[in-house]
Amino acid sequence: MRVAVLSDVHANLHALEAVLEAVAKDGPDAVWCLGDLVGYGPQPNPCCALVAQHANVCLIGNHDLGVLGRLDLEDFSLDAAESARWTASVLEDEHRTYLESLEPMSIQDDVGLYHASARDPVWEYVLTPFAALSSFEVSPSRIILVGHSHVALAFGLVENRLETRIAPGGTELDLSGDGRWILNPGSVGQPRDGDTRAAYLLLDLAENQAEYRRVEYPFEHTQEEIRELGLPEALAERLAHGI
Repeated sequence: MRVAVLSDVHANLHALEAVLEAVAKDGPDAVWCLGDLVGYGPQPNPCCALVAQHANVCLIGNHDLGVLGRLDLEDFSLDAAESARWTASVLEDEHRTYLESLEPMSIQDDVGLYHASARDPVWEYVLTPFAALSSFEVSPSRIILVGHSHVALAFGLVENRLETRIAPGGTELDLSGDGRWILNPGSVGQPRDGDTRAAYLLLDLAENQAEYRRVEYPFEHTQEEIRELGLPEALAERLAHGI
């Protein structure tokens, strides 16, 4: 089974369309999305519609929960909270209903899917060895998929040794053997690893292979839309730097 893994769309329609076009060429058996369809970006409704159409499995992320009023926006940054309030004001009922139907975690065969981490599926960033080991302890899955940090990376637990790998576009991993893995596909709509391109992961469960993919998209168009709506300038500016 070949799966395209997406995460952290953040209402960036141009990025999502570019990724889905690339995914269509890959021809996977399924598409899994790790959450945060909305927040930050200017196109929440069409992004929800596209994910609902294409994703076989989708999780809910902390920004989605914030927009739905299920998390206190006082816990978000000022820019994130402002964007969430705007998103809540324009989110259409059918997309609100779709987001309400989602959960922050799922188990698919021997793969654990979490928006943030296995220990805390909503909030915890898996960016450190300690956080990675904590997720390995909590989840029995051999392969653990996480989003939330917007950084494409991999943690491998092989022969009781933890390996950490930053995973730029084109990185290929051999997942065969007795090791366990935490894989983060990076962000579709707001990358934070210094690469402006939209990110996703192609996971081949039959062949035990993973490949990190990056896709060019016209981020300038998303910037223009953010500015036209009067959303915080930082949300537009960071797209040009991948931070």
